[in-house]
Amino acid sequence: MSRNTEKNIKKHNDKLHKAQSKVKNAEILRKEKLKEIVKKFNQKNASSNEIIGKIN
Repeated sequence: MSRNTEKNIKKHNDKLHKAQSKVKNAEILRKEKLKEIVKKFNQKNASSNEIIGKIN
């Protein structure tokens, strides 16, 4: 008797695709957070550069 039945193959593929989707979503979330951090950093840097420019 074979263990590679249609039911087992489908179950395995579903589990695999779910794990791959989870990894992909985590990667997208990390990229979005990084964009937010960079954006905030650049805004903070720009405002501090304006202040320094006014002083000089």
